Amino acid sequence: MQVSNPAIFSLEEDFALLCAAVQQAGALSMRYFGQSPKHWEKEENQPVSEADIAVNELLHDQLQTPRPHYGWLSEETPDADHRLACSHVWVVDPIDGTKAFIQDKPEFTISVALVENHRPVCAVVYNPAQKEFFAAMTGLQGGTQCNGKPVRITARETLENSRICGYEKMFSYDGWAHLWPQLTVENRNSVAYRLALVAGGQFDATLIMNAKNDWDIAAGDLLVTEAGGTVCGLDGKQLTYNNQKTLHRGLMAGSDTLVAEFVSRVEKIKHNL
Repeated sequence: MQVSNPAIFSLEEDFALLCAAVQQAGALSMRYFGQSPKHWEKEENQPVSEADIAVNELLHDQLQTPRPHYGWLSEETPDADHRLACSHVWVVDPIDGTKAFIQDKPEFTISVALVENHRPVCAVVYNPAQKEFFAAMTGLQGGTQCNGKPVRITARETLENSRICGYEKMFSYDGWAHLWPQLTVENRNSVAYRLALVAGGQFDATLIMNAKNDWDIAAGDLLVTEAGGTVCGLDGKQLTYNNQKTLHRGLMAGSDTLVAEFVSRVEKIKHNL
């Protein structure tokens, strides 16, 4: 049963609110970037910094205060079942790519999506260090934009010699290296950034074969989709968000043709495991 909305806002109003909030969050993150911020591990190999917490608090204030009836799902906020009853939910990664952030690498992003009925309807992925502001809204004329200009996925129709944003070692593992054609592979620490770069045409596709959460993926999903591409799970099915479980086993993104090639090869990999 969904929570009734005491106020109705247009998607355009939500999108404007989102863009403004993430711009502010980006400015705040840059006050910490390169300044050796305090950091610690939430769990093994799961770093968090004082910047993650500060950005999370700013976004919560800027997004939740004017939309108190919207749900909230963030990597840096304890989860609550209340969000499951909300028709609209902010899905937030205040700093995606914390390892890169701590190491002064300009590969981190602020990733926020508004999810309605389990799918993102507006999204921003912002890399303030590189001054790349990717934004998308369903129905937005021109589709996905970067710094206000429309962007599109590449037109590549085969994996052969394509540019992949991901881990090079993943494609050279014993037992399945033979399944891959010649590829150029480069990594970016932020999953959201990988998806944004696919949406913007800097890479042809991305394949991620380890588990990721809603906050890693939701915003980038809409960017790729509105740029003419496809994002799906390793089984080829569309991803949905704001479910009881927020973890996804993996994902792939690119053109319909490249994603179909990924699905075919991943099926063969599964049989080899």
